[in-house]
Order: sequence, then C-alpha cells, then structure tokens
Amino acid sequence: MDKNQQFPSEEHRPSPDQPASRSRRQGMKMLLAGGLGMAALKAGAATASANSCIHDYAQSVNAFGAHQAGVITPDTKEACFVAFNVTVNQARALQQLLQTISQRIAFLTRPQQLKPQHNDQLPPAESGLLGTLLEPDSLTVTVSVSARLFDQRFGLHSRKPKKLVSMSRFPNDRLQPQWCGGDIAIQFCANSRESVLYALRDIIRHTSAQMIPVWKMDGFLPARDIDRHTTAINLFGFKDGSGNASTADSKLMDELVWVTAANGEPSWCTGGSYQAIRLIRFNLAFWDRTPLEDQENDFGRYKHTGAPIGKKHEMDDPQLKQDPHGDRILFDSHMRRAEPRDPERHVARLRRRSFSYSAGVLPTGELDMGLIFVAYQNDLKKGFIDTQNRLNGEPLERYITPFGGGYYFVLPGMKNQQDYLGRTLFEST
Repeated sequence: MDKNQQFPSEEHRPSPDQPASRSRRQGMKMLLAGGLGMAALKAGAATASANSCIHDYAQSVNAFGAHQAGVITPDTKEACFVAFNVTVNQARALQQLLQTISQRIAFLTRPQQLKPQHNDQLPPAESGLLGTLLEPDSLTVTVSVSARLFDQRFGLHSRKPKKLVSMSRFPNDRLQPQWCGGDIAIQFCANSRESVLYALRDIIRHTSAQMIPVWKMDGFLPARDIDRHTTAINLFGFKDGSGNASTADSKLMDELVWVTAANGEPSWCTGGSYQAIRLIRFNLAFWDRTPLEDQENDFGRYKHTGAPIGKKHEMDDPQLKQDPHGDRILFDSHMRRAEPRDPERHVARLRRRSFSYSAGVLPTGELDMGLIFVAYQNDLKKGFIDTQNRLNGEPLERYITPFGGGYYFVLPGMKNQQDYLGRTLFEST
C-alpha cells in the first residue's frame, strides 16, 4: 500500500443516515426516472392493448332494405331460433302483429340510450338485461312464415309462396311434434348471448297477446372462428359451410338465395327467401370413438384443415371429375353427396347458415348436443329438399338424428321506418 495514501478522517466518512453525494443522488434519480419511464411505457402499452381488445358492442346491422338482415349477413357468435303460433284469427290483427314486430326490430337494432323509469309503482318498461344503454352487438332479427299461415284463418291461401310446404319426414328423421312447425319463425343473431335474449324478451313482451312460442333452440358458433374470420367448426370437429357460395357475389345470391321475378312466385315474394330449419342431434359418444380415417371419409374432407381429401387447402377444388371411381373422395361422403358439382358448381342450390346447440342431458345420460341446420334458397325443392334426398342413407346418418324444425318463407325486407315486414303480402291482390 502506498504510504502516502490517506484514509479519510472519521468525520469525513458518511454515516448511514447522511445524504449520499450529489453524483450518487443524480445517478439514483436517473435510474429511478428510467425505471418510471419504462413502467409508464409498459403501462401505456398495456392500456393501449387492453383498449384495442375491447369489443365494440355498439356495432349495428341495418334493418332496412330490399331483403331482411340475417340471411347473408356475416355469421355471429350467438343465435336463437323460436317458432310461434299466432293466436289471432283475423287478417287485420295479423297485419298489426307484423307491424309491431317490425317496429321492435327497428328499435332493437339501433344503439340508443334507454329512457329511465320514474314511476316505481309500474313494471319496468324493459328487462334491464343491457343496463341503460342498448347496444345491439350486430343484432339481426329475421322473420319468416310457414305454410300454416296461409290456411283459412286469414284469407291468404291464394297468396301462398308456390314452393312453401310443411316439412315432411325423411327416412332417418325422428321428428317430435313439440319441436316442429309454428306459424311464424324468428331467428335472432348477435355476438353476445345477452343481446339475443334481450331482443327475444322484448318481442315476446310486445306480442304476447297475438302469438305464443311453441319451441325454442339456442345456437352458437365458436368465438375464435368468428373473431378470426375463419370457417366455423361444428361439434363433430369439422369445418361447417366450406362450400358456401360467396355473399359478395350479388348475382349468385339472386340465383341461389333471393326470390326474383324469374322464380315465378307471387309478386309480393320478391326479395324474400325460403328457409329450412332442421334440429339435428349428434351422437357424440359414438362419434368420439370413431377412427379419424372413418370420420374424414364420411365428410370427404380432412378434419383439421377442412381441405378436400387429397388437397391441401380448405377452399381447393376437389376436382371430383378426376376421381371418377371415388377412390379419393368416396361416393358416400357427405361432401360428394351434398354437392356433387356435376353438371355445375352449385348443384345444391342453397346457402347454409347453421349453428351448434347444447341443450343439456338426455334421459339416456348422453349430452343433448348437435346442429341447428339452416339453409336459405329461392326454391325450396331445388335447394334443401333435393339436397337432403341425395344425402339419404349417407354414412353420417349413424351419428345424427333430425328431430325438429320446419320450412318457412322469409318475408321481403322493409324499406324504411314507415314500412313493415309483410306489407307487400297484405297489399297484393
């Protein structure tokens, strides 16, 4: 040690309770400021990330136009299908009922502040399920009518859509009367369950003197598929609707979905569509024990990609003409029977809009789960009925049991606030 090196005297040594030197204090300030800055940046990023993830419940779908919303509108996460029997027996009363439903749809599908109730001696004006702010969350309410509505009660028999019939039984059906039919069917769709149920309760509240519900089934689609804009996966684990026609092609929608003058229907039907609803129970316990190869052969597609067997991508052309003996995609596969693509691309002249359902436990102890199959078409015979007839006897029938639903006609749209669903029906001669 250098003998000239001096230790600080005792009085110059900082004691534990003395302040640190200026340089040390500055260093600590810089470190502290840097730490706070990083924390602020992280907090700001977290806040921005959180804000970007907040769902916009105020999103709305226009309820007015030549067609009703909910037919070719983008899929939603939640749905509810309800059939009603009309309790009135005069045409004017039926007309008033449809006017009321139309008014409620116009109200429910717009974001708005709900009025507070000042008289606590009266029942609340609405359910309160959405709080004080009505945010529709992409709500659509689609109204359709069955062949029963054109019986002798209302004098509308001569105006019935030409292809509208009551749903008959197919060979694999086990139809239960309590799950079939109804005079009016209403489809509710939104991206949250509470929006769907709010609309349902509101319409029932305003129409309970004119119609009563006879069956109801709640549906859903996987939230992650809707958020990612990918084809929804059903409870069998397969993509559902890969072969659907694009809604962006308005000409194709007129050819497949919407009634036009070319269909030869009564003039009031223009802008409407036929709706087929099928409640189909899945035997999931059996399905889950089935080898993957059999599952994929039954559908004609790979389970995880949705691609036709022998192809790579979901939307690849299956090129069925290059597989004339059914070596790659079996003749009995669901895809090949439903849409043989011969002699044209859309042999199944319909567009499907289906949802999964989960309704509890059956008396057998099995889960009551399955599919709410929904198809829209401008010709019920060439659309769903012919397609189902091609599917009769397919291998998938071992795993499914259709038990309810019905055929309906979706009324043309209402043009504006002063219009109402069914106006053209009552004004036609």
